[in-house]
Amino acid sequence: MKIVVHPRKGEYRVLFLDGNHVHSVGHVEIASTPKGERPKHYLMHKPGRKQFRNTPTKELIELLRGNPVQLTTSDAKFESFLRDLQIPFTYVNICRICLLDDRFTPLDEKTSYILNREPVCLECARREIRREVGFFGRFGTKSLSYIEHLLEKYRDLDRVLAAIQPEKVDTSRTLYDRLEAHPVLETSRIDALPLPAPFVRLAGVERLMPAQQLSVDAGLLNGRHLLVVAATASGKTFIGEMAGAKNFLEGRGRMLFLVPLVALANQKYQRFRERYGSLMKVALHVGVSRLNLPETRPVGERDLRAAIVVGTYEGIDHYLRSGNQLKDIGTVVIDEVQMLEDPDRGHRVDGLIARLKYLAPQAQYLYLSATIGVPQTLARKLQADLITYAERPVPLERHLFFVERAQKIKYIRELVDTEFAKKSSKGFRGQTIVFTNARSRCHLIADAIGRKAMPYHAGLTSQERRDVENKFANGKIAAVVTTAALAAGVDFPASQVVFDALAMGIEWLTVQEFHQMSGRAGRPDFHDLGKVVILAEPGGVYSRDTTFTEEDVAVRLLTGEMEEVAPEYDFEQSSEEYVAHAIVARGSERDCGLIQDRMVGRSEPVREALRERDLIRLSAGKIEVTELGRVMAEHFIGADTLLELQQLIRTHEDPVRIVAELECAEMEKDR
Repeated sequence: MKIVVHPRKGEYRVLFLDGNHVHSVGHVEIASTPKGERPKHYLMHKPGRKQFRNTPTKELIELLRGNPVQLTTSDAKFESFLRDLQIPFTYVNICRICLLDDRFTPLDEKTSYILNREPVCLECARREIRREVGFFGRFGTKSLSYIEHLLEKYRDLDRVLAAIQPEKVDTSRTLYDRLEAHPVLETSRIDALPLPAPFVRLAGVERLMPAQQLSVDAGLLNGRHLLVVAATASGKTFIGEMAGAKNFLEGRGRMLFLVPLVALANQKYQRFRERYGSLMKVALHVGVSRLNLPETRPVGERDLRAAIVVGTYEGIDHYLRSGNQLKDIGTVVIDEVQMLEDPDRGHRVDGLIARLKYLAPQAQYLYLSATIGVPQTLARKLQADLITYAERPVPLERHLFFVERAQKIKYIRELVDTEFAKKSSKGFRGQTIVFTNARSRCHLIADAIGRKAMPYHAGLTSQERRDVENKFANGKIAAVVTTAALAAGVDFPASQVVFDALAMGIEWLTVQEFHQMSGRAGRPDFHDLGKVVILAEPGGVYSRDTTFTEEDVAVRLLTGEMEEVAPEYDFEQSSEEYVAHAIVARGSERDCGLIQDRMVGRSEPVREALRERDLIRLSAGKIEVTELGRVMAEHFIGADTLLELQQLIRTHEDPVRIVAELECAEMEKDR
């Protein structure tokens, strides 16, 4: 038998053990007597029972003399009593919480966990974690596993619980991981490359960045098609600039630089015009708003014969779908090519690339992205050489908080203020991008932060967006609050990215989208460190149809792998692209098929269905696109939507009601 004594508030709990099994428990007081410290009252009971029996103190002394004695902590009174009676003793660490339940669990450095600065066992630590988590309601299996992983990693409940509704922001306790920066590779001077001298003088670059060097080594300046996958701020845009300028100035044709958003097109246009406007004409081609207002009118030169044409995917695609052709194209840059994965726009990006390859087969094609799943496969499908550069130019910390939705804005405000108060070694203040899932919440969060923050979303006018961009670029505001839909958008040089929501509308972010957005934190010319902070609501959802909750999604995004780009298009999407192919192929059934074969995704067979609906007519290898078919192509709608529109026109005379019903139907699909 072994005896363990635990001092507690003037009395002592005595455990009598067979191995680690407690077979009885005693409670004793120690009193000072003329002979020294001696036992006063001694009570005994069985573990877990409250029925005590008085026991002679002489019996306790006999037991102590006849068995090994261990103390859980130093105690002068009990030690004096043991020494007076010449009873040997040692010390042992035990789990305090187990002791309260009359259990004995010894601890050492490998088995102890800290709770309120005291050691506890793993099982009690897990029980305490589950109790705290229970206050939040629903926690998913992924997030629970992550919390238990943190427990085993840090062995400190206080640190782990700091990630669950902390009283204040403490990023020293919420770090998920840290992606270290890598030493910059030795690269070439730009004036040592076979680039036209006028371009070199205007480029404003002395040395290549690593991703740029890898691209040059792979044949960028020799006309090779490349898929470049590299982190944000790794210099991907300049890769396109080098190839485009060289090809144009050496007589091989003009450059198309295509991006997914009007705001991003405006920014690239301004950059190229300011830098190269004296050498090459720069033009902008984006979609035209149906509202003829000053704030919706296109800004910039619109000449599609310019040396550099910056456009949105849909802006250039509409031009081609209308039966126009682009000539003398020597370079095509598809920026943010991961948009191929977008469930709504991916088929259009795919179709546009295939149509451009048909119209400009001699051009050099460059595809740029910060994040692509299984890029080797996509490069093969695009018939391009792959360049990957995963190393970040600055380190990136990723933090995870579990907080209730009502508390998120409080933490965002503190995160923004703390970051803005810092200054990097380059002399720039820390600035934040806050991503949320709805335009209305952009305004709510920005208003709560105060004058240091501004909302930024597609609902603002172009002038309002440019105002936000300029104020952020000049360090006049601490944060922009934007929707996830603009993740691939304007190039805000932020040091910190905060996720208020992990959804785009009501749909959860994909791993690829999350990495794209996270990568916006930290720029080598501005910052020493990038920081990503996720505020995940336990049990939080944005749609009743979802099977996941936000805290579980957070862990999935942090640990998940990006999937291969292998889209499959439904009838609606396939029909829209087929008609667009036929228009660009000028009625050649053979060429329409060639364009179709160049697409990355898999389309449904739609030719016969389109013929039956009188959207195309077939004869002797020719495809005639009917007037309705052209309407379908030019307005980016599929065959089913066109049929629905025809039915609405037959049943309603009011055009406003037709548009309203179409919008409601579209919203219903999104649910």
